[in-house]
Amino acid sequence: MNYFLRIAAYLLHPLLMPLLGTFLYFIITPRYVEPELVRAKLAAVIIITLLIPLITFFLLKNLRVVSSIDLETVQERKFPLMIQCLLLLLIIKMVFDPYDSPELYYFFVGVLFSAITALLLVFFQFKISLHQMAIAGVTMFLIALSVHFKVNMLFWIAFFFFSNGWVASSRLHTESHSGIELVLGFFVGILPQIILLNFWL
Repeated sequence: MNYFLRIAAYLLHPLLMPLLGTFLYFIITPRYVEPELVRAKLAAVIIITLLIPLITFFLLKNLRVVSSIDLETVQERKFPLMIQCLLLLLIIKMVFDPYDSPELYYFFVGVLFSAITALLLVFFQFKISLHQMAIAGVTMFLIALSVHFKVNMLFWIAFFFFSNGWVASSRLHTESHSGIELVLGFFVGILPQIILLNFWL
């Protein structure tokens, strides 16, 4: 059970969630998208939201700005979240267009608002669960895609709700977060996605 709970923090890491949301969109959408374009978009998301943050993390670790990828203290979160906000802005400006792919565009706008909120809370010396924030945002995006494209995704929606509970249990088990930090993380992740549904659903 210990291993099962701990593995959630790695399989459902916040850095993987933007890629997962993008991947889900291209699987669910009934629109024809050229395979070359899909590969190019996925590659861009992998580079900007996964590889660059990982490289930046090792740089910050060598500079002793952060001690581990878990960003355990409030102060350690400041620079990684700032960088993440800039990278999300880059995706919104350069990768996805609000007219060609409004679903993904506003998904990433929602992710940006969640990241900015998490950053603002850091300045007030409060940390939320970034794991919970990320999985909650993707869960809401999946529900919205199911409604938008009228595709039955009940099994996967149920799996993602299970994943929310799995992540919460994992963070509590490892004593990485308190209950209030998990609850706030959930709402910080899900609310921007709900608010932005007005622009594309």
